[in-house]
Amino acid sequence: RNHEPTDLARVAPGDVVTAEWVRMKCHYGCGGYGTCLTCPPHSPTPRRTRRMLDEYTSVYLIWWGSRGADREVLAEIEREAFLMGYYRAFSMASGPCRLCDPCPLEHPCRYPYKARPSMEACGVDVYETAHRAGFPLQVVTCREDTPNFYSLLLVE
Repeated sequence: RNHEPTDLARVAPGDVVTAEWVRMKCHYGCGGYGTCLTCPPHSPTPRRTRRMLDEYTSVYLIWWGSRGADREVLAEIEREAFLMGYYRAFSMASGPCRLCDPCPLEHPCRYPYKARPSMEACGVDVYETAHRAGFPLQVVTCREDTPNFYSLLLVE
């Protein structure tokens, strides 16, 4: 594999923090709002996300460092978990999906096996979740700051 994560941590589903304000930041702060089938208003609400998370006992927060993980890599990891017998495996990415440009909102997703909603689109407070897992994540205030990227893998 040419894109390895920096680290990962198993976290309790209750330590994955969901909040309505996160989705509001998508609505009133992201130019991708409404332009992609994996972003709000098409993505699960924070309440629905919370209910789904509570159906799992194993959640892995994957830290990609400053490189980020594209959805194809994340889809491969999810598929590997599925093939290992974790048939409920599901992943959440970071940031808007860029598999299609532009996303054909009037048609079904072209890549349903690769497209996954971002944690933020589902109302996950990535900052608090990363801190609870002991990982670094600060607000990027200038271009010289190094960003950190995360994703979630849910298995049962």
